Amino acid sequence: MNDLADIPETTFEKVVMMEGMLISRATGGTADSRIYQHLRREFMADPAIRDLLPMFVRTYHNLDAFWPYIKREAGSYAERREIISLAFTPLLDHLGGASAMPGDKGTSEVLGSFDSAGVHVVWTKALERRMTDPEGAITVARTLLETVTKRILDETGQGYSDKDDLPKLYANAVTVLNLAPNQHSEEPIKAILGGAMNLVNGIGTLRNRLSDSHGRGGKLPVRPSPRHASLAVNTAGAVATFLVETYLEKKEPIDE
Repeated sequence: MNDLADIPETTFEKVVMMEGMLISRATGGTADSRIYQHLRREFMADPAIRDLLPMFVRTYHNLDAFWPYIKREAGSYAERREIISLAFTPLLDHLGGASAMPGDKGTSEVLGSFDSAGVHVVWTKALERRMTDPEGAITVARTLLETVTKRILDETGQGYSDKDDLPKLYANAVTVLNLAPNQHSEEPIKAILGGAMNLVNGIGTLRNRLSDSHGRGGKLPVRPSPRHASLAVNTAGAVATFLVETYLEKKEPIDE
């Protein structure tokens, strides 16, 4: 059973914990309402945090009271998860010191800076979510790669469609950067670049397949574990850093 001793030390981690508890309660899982109530009292006593808390946290004193609200708001687990995650984004952004969290925003708004440091900020946030919200962390990983590839295509004057998925965006971006496997003859380099492409393609389809499993033939939903999220997030972070550093290195002679 959960205990108050399980509560982390930092405010950011406490907020992530509360978000995870609400997501768990909203998607068929369990959570200790005592911990939720303890965190809520602490947050409500801090004006700087209280004003950024989601409305449903300010309104509902315990998880049992929250359940009818989220049940009315959305019927599917995916919709409930999105409602909760979006509601916590302003507070997490404030505590994390970042201008934006990855989501349905313009590509220029997702990364605070288009360099390895900017990638690392988003990468770290995704890792912090992997334990409490694996699917959310995978979504962040995918969005990070989409953001980086679109930015590279924008900067190099290459067009793309809103309908283009991550595998297509990535293939076009690496071609511009001369990182496509078929642009190299050395077998070790081709193998590494090909492996990276396969991993990115997997990240691009992973979350959709997990979401598609909901309600299929009466089967229970397939949920990723924290270790799956760690693999997706670390892969996305490493690949995104490689793409950004390659782009900046190729860009320098042009700007000088």
